[in-house]
Amino acid sequence: MKYRCCWVLLSGIVLLGGCLHRSKAPSPEIAADVEESFKQRWIAKRMNELQASGVSDAREARRQASEEFRKKYEYINSARSPDRVGGPTP
Repeated sequence: MKYRCCWVLLSGIVLLGGCLHRSKAPSPEIAADVEESFKQRWIAKRMNELQASGVSDAREARRQASEEFRKKYEYINSARSPDRVGGPTP
């Protein structure tokens, strides 16, 4: 009886959670936010790599990292948008 009660309670929580999750419409901004976050993290990582390899100017490292990101991930929408931190890139 004890296990049956736990099973019913657990099943109810799972079903209720699924219903609540489905009732919320996904926001279209989520994908854009994820892409932008990925872009910023990738550029920061690549900037660190470039500076470690001898690029002394941080602006030049950011420009180069942004350009590499645009070429490598041209299918991502955030690659086509200007860099918010470094300003528009040519």
